[in-house]
Amino acid sequence: MVKFSKQFEAQLVPEWKDAFFDYEQLKRELKKIQFLNSTNNNYSKQQKKGYFGCSFISSLGKFSSFGQKHRDHGPIQVHRKLASSVSKGDPDLYETELLEQFADVESAAEFFTCLDHQLNKVNQFYRSKEKEFVEKGNSAKQQLDFLVQAKNKLKWKKEASSQDSYDDPSISSQLSSEIELIEKAEEEQGQDSCSDEQEKTGNESTKSDETERSARRIKRDDCGSRSFSSRVFNCQGKNLTINIPLTTPSRTFSAIGSLVWEDVIGHNSAKKTNPRGIHINQTNLHHAQKMIRGAFLELYKGLNYLKTYRNLNMLAFVKILKKFDKVTNKEVLPIYLRVVENSYFNTSDLVMRLADEIEELFVKHFAKDDKRKAMKYLKPNHRKESHAVTFFIGLFTGCFIALLVGYVIMAHLMGMYTKQAPDTVYMETVYPVLSMFSLLFLHIFLYGCNIFTWKKARINYSFILELASTEELKFREAFLISSASMTAIVGVLFIHLSLAAKGHSSALAQAIPGFLLLFFVLLLFCPFNIAYHSTRYRFLRVIRNIVFSPLYKVVMLDFFMADQLCSQVPLLRNFEYLACYYITGSYKTQDYGYCVRTTHYRDLAYAVSFLPYYWRAMQCARRWFDEGQVTHLVNLGKYVSAMLAAGAKLAYEKEKTTGYLCLVVALSSGATMYQLYWDYVKDWGLLQFHSKNPWLRNELMLRKKCIYYFSMVLNLILRLAWLQTVLHPNFGNVDYRVIGLFLAALEVIRRGQWNFYRLENEHLNNAGKFRAVKQVPLPFHEVDDEE
Repeated sequence: MVKFSKQFEAQLVPEWKDAFFDYEQLKRELKKIQFLNSTNNNYSKQQKKGYFGCSFISSLGKFSSFGQKHRDHGPIQVHRKLASSVSKGDPDLYETELLEQFADVESAAEFFTCLDHQLNKVNQFYRSKEKEFVEKGNSAKQQLDFLVQAKNKLKWKKEASSQDSYDDPSISSQLSSEIELIEKAEEEQGQDSCSDEQEKTGNESTKSDETERSARRIKRDDCGSRSFSSRVFNCQGKNLTINIPLTTPSRTFSAIGSLVWEDVIGHNSAKKTNPRGIHINQTNLHHAQKMIRGAFLELYKGLNYLKTYRNLNMLAFVKILKKFDKVTNKEVLPIYLRVVENSYFNTSDLVMRLADEIEELFVKHFAKDDKRKAMKYLKPNHRKESHAVTFFIGLFTGCFIALLVGYVIMAHLMGMYTKQAPDTVYMETVYPVLSMFSLLFLHIFLYGCNIFTWKKARINYSFILELASTEELKFREAFLISSASMTAIVGVLFIHLSLAAKGHSSALAQAIPGFLLLFFVLLLFCPFNIAYHSTRYRFLRVIRNIVFSPLYKVVMLDFFMADQLCSQVPLLRNFEYLACYYITGSYKTQDYGYCVRTTHYRDLAYAVSFLPYYWRAMQCARRWFDEGQVTHLVNLGKYVSAMLAAGAKLAYEKEKTTGYLCLVVALSSGATMYQLYWDYVKDWGLLQFHSKNPWLRNELMLRKKCIYYFSMVLNLILRLAWLQTVLHPNFGNVDYRVIGLFLAALEVIRRGQWNFYRLENEHLNNAGKFRAVKQVPLPFHEVDDEE
């Protein structure tokens, strides 16, 4: 049977851990009482015979009127301190007084002091979060009302433009033109009445139709609005505009165009000609609806977390009070539990009512009154883990090891991996396929290890990376993908090596590695719902966002994946070379040097070495554009230094002179120091000199500090892998490509280690702010009348 402490730890909200009932601390206090009781048992047994008479008399006193009076108050009394005497808006505070003699009064007092503190803490946190979610709920409901009104206005606008031939058919006509039309008509009407009554009558007859049409269009508003323009509309007495985040290239270009327009025309004139907000049309309202739906989903998730918070804390109070009664032989549970049941966090029903209201609104407005469809979004089902996955992991792992051993033995017998290899074509054309897939699936395997360690350390990686339950991989699934894929790859290459050993050198045999590469590329883009379709689709979207940086808005998963690509430069270069080799048809003539000799293909290979750092730098620039924090510009400098170091290495490979060697050492050393500082201080949050954990930080998810010190040293060593470019180490008769694969694998391992501490630091930042749900921006904003 699983202990309650483990169940409690597994079910609590990780980001709110410090706000939950501290069950372990109360257990420690109970152990102190239990230890003191056990030491006093021998003494009490010796005194029992001597005081038998007194005990008998005192037991008779229980039936007297004085004894009955003594039993009425119980062993403790909980005093309630009203919130008005503390601070307005805070929940009531509780303090326990001991009324009966305990075996160890001091330990019992410490226990109830700690218990009162936990009760007050739970009440205060619950009230603060309840207030926060109620405010978010009111804001989300108001936004939904604005959305409904905007849709109605747009619908009426289209109907009016289609029914009235004199009206401007353009939906994006401005409010100012409509108001000026009415004012102009009234002005001209007043001037004509002062000059000539006859002209006044004629003017009225010619202008009245136009005025009535404009007024009819403007007054079609059930909330008393005066207008509906392409950018601003009035609802519930507020001038509103719609703002959609710049998440796509089209919106990004539009925002840049607006900034350029303001710089060219001027700030004041830009306000008149280009009002705030974007055009209110069907497409933008659809985006606004998606934003409001996201806000409803996050709010509903937060309300469910608060329900879990209340239920788990209530259960923890019951469990610890039962243990206290068992240890002390007192009846404290009924008294204190009555206080807990009447406390704020257990009696308030605002969360329940708000959750029901949010659910009802979501079903009505976002699921077309289909409750089953709405529940798929509000309460998504997690993929169930199957024991078959574990079985196939073991099966494919065994097959992979057997095939790998056979492949290595055959390659060794043929002398493929030596400097004097008899078949250089194999090492130039087939080995890059094995190298590329080995690095890829090693990375996926390490990602599975990351997921396993994050889960064990209670790090909410799916929330940090914003992964939906249908998109995220479990660690067993990552292991299955890597083991099954490598089994297939090594099996195919083993067959190809066997054919090469028998002298088969036909074009079809040479194309086998190309077919293998093509199979995995087609599997990645496969549109059918097989082989983790939702995960593959999310991966492709992230790669799209990275490639087109900085046009897409950068989220955590985007720059986290871009950092992974920075560690996979050898993989990208191999992929570029193989694509050139097979697309140009060089495999038919086994002309593996064509892609190296041709100028534009060679330049493309060099560009691939810079692309990951360029993408990451552009992401930093985009984050600075969106958030305005100088830290992102400093981070951008880190990737610029990496590009400079990579350029120096390429120049040194072309022309190995002393000048280029000094340049490589200088730039690579500077980039390494830059990267190490950012790894330790910014990404991992370590090297805090005033921390209670020397050279680390105050909060650590791992119990053993030595792991952090070891990881820091290992990261330093693996960051210095560039020294092989300068030192040219000699590993005997081993081919340089094998050495390159080994060094590339070390960089992938370093990245896998980096991943854990990066998300650990992010999780601690979220936990420090009690941030368990995503903050979703809302589309409708109030603007001033002047704008």
